[in-house]
Amino acid sequence: MKFTIHNVNSAPEAAKEILTRSAGAFGFVPNLFGVMAEAPALLKGYTSLMRLFEEASLKAAERQVVLLAASYENECEYCVLAHSAIAAMQQVPADAVCAIRDDEAIADPKLEALRRFTAVVVKSQGRPTEEDTKVFLAAGYGKQQILEVVLGVGLKTLSNYTNHIAETPLDEAFNKAGWSKASGAS
Repeated sequence: MKFTIHNVNSAPEAAKEILTRSAGAFGFVPNLFGVMAEAPALLKGYTSLMRLFEEASLKAAERQVVLLAASYENECEYCVLAHSAIAAMQQVPADAVCAIRDDEAIADPKLEALRRFTAVVVKSQGRPTEEDTKVFLAAGYGKQQILEVVLGVGLKTLSNYTNHIAETPLDEAFNKAGWSKASGAS
């Protein structure tokens, strides 16, 4: 099924304000937001969760690790590429981004523990083992961060699934990140 990628003019009234704000923030309306605008409640929910995730105790680089790892596990090429570009803007080490995209260990042990725990949460549908949780806690994270990973995974589930269903085309701004899970190429 083909979905309309709405712009500020074509979007339902309830989505126009969010699309206008995103155009101001990004310099364009991301195709994901244009697709989500078809269901303004989804767009509002997604952007609200984005803002809440930014309030998490996880640092900006750590939040990007969660978002990239969840998107990788959910095989969402759109979100892996988008967050690769965003991660670069937020000074996430390039080797960490490549490691996530290549399903390899991140050199930084704490970020690697975060990547692995996020992947386990996604793969187990929110049922990490006691051992998985102990390893995550031993890396210096706490119970709050366990639940913040859940928030990040929930956020990415909304966008990853939307992109799968709508087959959202990649925005030109994210094209230079060049990756697909099938090729595994960073």
